[in-house]
Amino acid sequence: MLVLLGALALFLSYPPFPLPILSFFAIMPAVLLVRRAVSDADPRSAFRWGWWYGIATNALVLYWMIVALWHFTPFSALGYLATIAIIGLLTGVMFWFVVRIRLAAPGVPLWVVFPVAWTALEWLIGHLGDASFPWLGLGTSLADAPVLVQWADLAGARGVTLWVAWCNVAIVEAATGVRGARYAVRGYAIVLLTVLLAVGYGAWRMKTLPLRDVGRIGMIQPNEGFDEKGDPARADTVVGKLIGQTRQLLTHAPRPALIIWPEAAIPPFLWSQPRWQAQIAELARESRMPIFTGLVWAEPGWRSIQDPYYNAALLIDTTGDWRRSPVYAKHYLVPVTERVPFVPVSVFRAIPGIRRWSGGFTPGRDLPVYQTAIGRFGVIICYESAFEDLPRKYRARGADFLVNITNDAWFGRTTAPRQHASHLVLRAIETRMGVARAANSGISEFVDPLGRAYDLTKLDTDTIVDGVLRTSDVVPLYVRLGDWVGTLVVVLTVIGVALLVKRRFRP
Repeated sequence: MLVLLGALALFLSYPPFPLPILSFFAIMPAVLLVRRAVSDADPRSAFRWGWWYGIATNALVLYWMIVALWHFTPFSALGYLATIAIIGLLTGVMFWFVVRIRLAAPGVPLWVVFPVAWTALEWLIGHLGDASFPWLGLGTSLADAPVLVQWADLAGARGVTLWVAWCNVAIVEAATGVRGARYAVRGYAIVLLTVLLAVGYGAWRMKTLPLRDVGRIGMIQPNEGFDEKGDPARADTVVGKLIGQTRQLLTHAPRPALIIWPEAAIPPFLWSQPRWQAQIAELARESRMPIFTGLVWAEPGWRSIQDPYYNAALLIDTTGDWRRSPVYAKHYLVPVTERVPFVPVSVFRAIPGIRRWSGGFTPGRDLPVYQTAIGRFGVIICYESAFEDLPRKYRARGADFLVNITNDAWFGRTTAPRQHASHLVLRAIETRMGVARAANSGISEFVDPLGRAYDLTKLDTDTIVDGVLRTSDVVPLYVRLGDWVGTLVVVLTVIGVALLVKRRFRP
């Protein structure tokens, strides 16, 4: 019952459900399972229940993976099961570790060990190389309550995760303690005090953070179906629709200073299509508006599937020239669908049967900052919004705002599109940059440096967005220090592991 209750509570704490208060109770079932294993002095049962808890919670939160992967392979259920099984295994190890530390060092309270271990697990899932998948950290569950997470400009989303996990443990300790009512009241009061401090800081920051208008930005949402985008017979139609929707913006007064097309908006390959180049160049020159677009890219001269190709983006300037600006190639590729984890791309491309079911993109390395008349910006593609390091690096390199291009059509009508968009609330607050998000099928939106989304579009509609993006010139402490909370919890976890190893081999 605790496993099932925990899965449901964690699922409901994330968008699209507007229940941020639930975040402070969502992982209590996990805390109770660990407490039971500690009282029984049974680390093995902790691992077993952690395994089932990890599987159940992620099976519910990530149910949309079956829908998304179905577009690539009929074996979508296997990819889904493998994902939740791996995360379940890691969760089981985390439970086991917490119980072992509590038994080995009873003086270290659960309200220290559990939040540190939970946050370290979240860090680990985001640092597994090709298999990294930091989707929806616990701190992101508060994306619907920006006032509570304004202090992410100090400690990042990881700091928010550590705090929320601590609140869950502290409430359980207060409610189940045997020291009397006074101890319980004190425990609740301390939790309430931290919430009031978060609200106070958030209210102060939302009132005092200086914002400025970047300028007008137009975003195209063509709503191309998943199968339609990949159909070579419809390539001219896809490009024609983008140009037609962009021309609608020419009638607006004032005109946007920048146009953004979504992820992979232009089919392969722009340099091999003189007619597309001429049409897009004419549009840029006529409108005097630069166009930033996602596209599938390979270097000119690309001959076969054996050569590198990229999920990329580039800037077409007001003269229609796309060769002057660098090409950004996506750094973090979606496991399996864009790249088979830990398998060299050259090996993968040599197996035609696998190519039909998985992606063979090459990850990018460069991190260009694009210069326009309204300021400098960096780009993240698709689920790179779940990674905190790229926006932070862009801000440190002088970016004024952030552009996120994505194609969420493969999610269907699941909870995933809203979960996906929620990551940008934390990225905007962490860097104090405004974000323009252009999505093929929605949700397209602007997010200001306070994490407030506006001008949101509906899912599965073709539309255009024309609005003013707001940003800030404040470079927060989190950008200067980096993910110091992540580093801290990893160091503490390593110390805990060293303690267990030392006790294991003690004569």
